[in-house]
Amino acid sequence: MSWSAALGATVKAGLHLDRRLTSPKRALRGAVAVAVVVFPALALAGPAAATSAAMGAFIAGTATFQRSFRPRVSLAVAAGIGLGVSTFLGYLAVGVPGAFPVLLAVWAFGAGMAWSIGPSSGVVAANTLSVMLVVVQLPVSVPTALGHGLLCALGGAVQALVVTVWPMDSWRAQRDALADTYASLADYARRLRQDPTAHVDPEPFILARQAATLTPWQARHRPPELAGLRGIAERVRPALAALADPKVGAPEEGPQRDRAREVLAASAEALDSLARAIRHAEPLRATRSAPALTLLAPEETAEARLTGPARRAARRLITLLRRAADTFDKQDQETVSTPTVGPGLRRPPLFRLVPTAWQAVRRQLQPRSAVFQHAVRLAGVVTVAYLTAKLLGLHHGYWAPMTAAMVMRPDFAQTYSRGFARLAGTVVGVALSTAVVQALHPGQWLSVALAVVCIGGAYLTLRTGYALMTACVSSYVVFLLGIQLGEPYRTAVDRVGLTLVGGVVALLAYALFPTWQTARLAERLAEWLAAAGRYAGAVLGVFGEPARRGSGEVRKALLDSREARSELLQAIERADAEPVRHSAHSPELSRKQIDRARAAVGLLGRSVVLLEAHLPEADAAPVPGAAEFAEELRYATAIAAAALLVGQEVDFEGLRKAHRQWEEQLAAAGAEGDAVRVARAGGRLVMQAVGDLEKAVRRRGPVPSGA
Repeated sequence: MSWSAALGATVKAGLHLDRRLTSPKRALRGAVAVAVVVFPALALAGPAAATSAAMGAFIAGTATFQRSFRPRVSLAVAAGIGLGVSTFLGYLAVGVPGAFPVLLAVWAFGAGMAWSIGPSSGVVAANTLSVMLVVVQLPVSVPTALGHGLLCALGGAVQALVVTVWPMDSWRAQRDALADTYASLADYARRLRQDPTAHVDPEPFILARQAATLTPWQARHRPPELAGLRGIAERVRPALAALADPKVGAPEEGPQRDRAREVLAASAEALDSLARAIRHAEPLRATRSAPALTLLAPEETAEARLTGPARRAARRLITLLRRAADTFDKQDQETVSTPTVGPGLRRPPLFRLVPTAWQAVRRQLQPRSAVFQHAVRLAGVVTVAYLTAKLLGLHHGYWAPMTAAMVMRPDFAQTYSRGFARLAGTVVGVALSTAVVQALHPGQWLSVALAVVCIGGAYLTLRTGYALMTACVSSYVVFLLGIQLGEPYRTAVDRVGLTLVGGVVALLAYALFPTWQTARLAERLAEWLAAAGRYAGAVLGVFGEPARRGSGEVRKALLDSREARSELLQAIERADAEPVRHSAHSPELSRKQIDRARAAVGLLGRSVVLLEAHLPEADAAPVPGAAEFAEELRYATAIAAAALLVGQEVDFEGLRKAHRQWEEQLAAAGAEGDAVRVARAGGRLVMQAVGDLEKAVRRRGPVPSGA
């Protein structure tokens, strides 16, 4: 994509407005919490204290709107503590010549590295940086600095208190994540009717697992209908794939394929019904096609009945759907048995996550890391913008570094779309709020009231678009700082100009020192290939040694493979928006090769999903040679992933030899049975996948024999 096309796309994305609004009640609750802090602070301690308290309450409230599955109370408290510390240190440093720019650079670097913990941490950390710039203007004494820091922390504490006494939609994020998983499965079932080799989106499953990881408090208060359903959804996915696949499920054509399509359609309706019931906490409604979920209906002919592995997959699918319905329906506790699907997932308290967070940051402390490069870029831009404003003697110079801090993100698309949106939103917000100030000449109390109204508007438009939300935030800041003496018109002009300066500096900095996802696609592909190979080896290993079924190895490998695939898909999505040609940064693999290789690794993963749907019981007879082939598969995919990373040829000749030996061993042993047939069919699909991968990434030489 050219630079002009990329800039046009990011401008369009940044200025796009949706019709979605945040829950008005939640927006009102956040604004009320700010009002509870700022009005008493203004009455008791004056404008400066009110500014600190309002900033703390606003940013802490913003943290409660982030996409997180932690209790909102803990998010508000954590944000308040971070704001209090940043404000206290900022006030101390501003009184020491040369100390504040150093602190600013260090804090900006830390805010950038916070993205290694997660997006929510990165956003909140950037907000603490902006608050430090806004409230820290004049040197004060240590007690006064401590007072301002405590006021910021108090804002977070009040937000937490209001969330506690005024709860609403406490489990909305968890419900939506679980409902999205079932809705995704319903869509997957419908696509399988037409395309038996379709892939399922891994993102809903990843989010559902994160949502099901609970703190001890959440585990005690979770709605009972949310327990157990995620584990069932995990097992529905391979059952759907195994029923639809023509190699290990229903035949490609004929009455059995028609019957399989009926079961898939009925399953999709049942899954949609479950998704609606979970999302809205309403009773489960029976589906119109429920009779199709009966394998031995009297009107069925013997020819139309599913047989063999397809029949077992359908039985397993129907059993899981009925179990999910029974799990959700808690009205008759005597007849409903909630299945136990593994141990509960536990989320430790925030203070216990400090070592884990530090380890995540340490892993990213390397020059090649995108997060590290973002942190260095953020620290440099914010510090340079601050010093430039100081050298020019601009009174409101903090707007330039504040804009840079709020705009910059680790990837191109977010940085540029947010940059253009913030520039437009700031100009509109400052212009409108300044016009109101000029027309009404509001006093301190009315200015604070208008600021609280703008905060409510910012919370309400969080999902509408960054430009509109920025307009509300800019108006809020203008009204809040308007309670102090100054010239409104001159101040507005300075703020708009400095916002333009900060935004342009941030965008230029990213253009000069970019972090292109395009250059990392081969690395993400290699990580997914290695993870998919471990998953395949774990599943095939169970066929060779059925006693390993309950070891948890398959589950862990599946999660790793799913996470690696999701990271590759996200990298591809970001790379598509970048103004850079792939060949300029990764000459070994073209974008077309990466797309073909992604399809091949996807076939490998799908083959293993089919095998997982037919895992033998722990006391079943082992499939001869499956364990040895599984070990060779792990080794071959790991070596291939390393070859992708270093730009060498990918060669699966050793794996082909191992597969031929396995086939010969099965033939010599005369092994029979459904497990053997499924394992052999899965093994052939695996070999087809690695052959496709070999062709996709081949750089020179003839096609290997047997591919």
